[in-house]
Amino acid sequence: MTQPHKTIAVVNGTGRQAASLIRVASAVGYSVRAQIHTLKGIIAPELQQLPNVTLLQGPLLGNIPLMDELFKGAQLAFINTTSQSGDEVAIGRDLADAAMRAGTITHYIYSSMPDHSVHGNWPAPPQWAPKFTVENYIRQLNMPSTFVYAGIYSNNFTSLPYPLFQMELLADGSFEWRAPFDPDIPLPWLDVEHDVGPTLLQIFKDGPKRWHGHRIALTFETLSPIQVCAAFSRALDRPCQYMRVPKIEIKVNIPPGYREQLEALEELFGRCDAPYFPQPEFSQPAAGSPKGLGPFGGKGAGAGMMQGPGGVISLRVTDEARYLWQGWRDMEEYAREVFPVEEEANGLDWML
Repeated sequence: MTQPHKTIAVVNGTGRQAASLIRVASAVGYSVRAQIHTLKGIIAPELQQLPNVTLLQGPLLGNIPLMDELFKGAQLAFINTTSQSGDEVAIGRDLADAAMRAGTITHYIYSSMPDHSVHGNWPAPPQWAPKFTVENYIRQLNMPSTFVYAGIYSNNFTSLPYPLFQMELLADGSFEWRAPFDPDIPLPWLDVEHDVGPTLLQIFKDGPKRWHGHRIALTFETLSPIQVCAAFSRALDRPCQYMRVPKIEIKVNIPPGYREQLEALEELFGRCDAPYFPQPEFSQPAAGSPKGLGPFGGKGAGAGMMQGPGGVISLRVTDEARYLWQGWRDMEEYAREVFPVEEEANGLDWML
């Protein structure tokens, strides 16, 4: 059923989370008003061609007129701020204030992340902690709001020499992933381009009556690094191994501030073995949600944070996302159907 009279306000529209929502929302009849930083690249022109999508080009930092235009007449909002846009806390607060001024926003979804320093003697990842600060500010406004926490993108994997998620193609045709994660501790995963949009739409449809003030993990399966490599090996019919290393290898130029983020991740997950989502609610049972499915039930991993393939413990870290969107793509399907296509688009030919 379409919703032709509702408009969704979005920022950083060419980002993976926002673009996933824009594509799906446009397809089912919503209007979308999205801020973007530039028309360059391949995503912005694609979004421009979608029906009922309006792009507002301009920076976010201190740009109150653009923010007011973004929310004018909109009923719904999905906001994913980024550190690349400038002072993320200032931007996040200004956006929330603009949404309040508009007076028409009935549901505000903010893409947050944890500040690990709040939950233990751990460092605060500099690209995550500001989001948690913004979340707390939004909560003080008492605006109808929901907070989504994205797991690790399956889409991060590439054989190109990018840090942390390089699935390196070796001379013998096998793949190797080198990272500081414990090889046996499951991590939360999602295909951001395939699964974020439908999940957010269902949150909007359920509305704040169900989800106001709630944190939802956008993650559909938990896999250890060894299980990730096993999924890639099955999907590609090639050996794939994981090697734990203490330092994240940086082989290319990286954006300002990203080195500090990587150093915090080394400490958190390499030396401290901290949980990816430290909030206690994500390790609690989720009453009324479907049980996890093993590989013979149609999906590749158990639902519990500490479950391997075939696990049936039902926890909120995956169950709420699975309830919201049952068509999610697991790691093995991603590695088989999408990874080779993205690799070929990047100019690689190992799959030919």
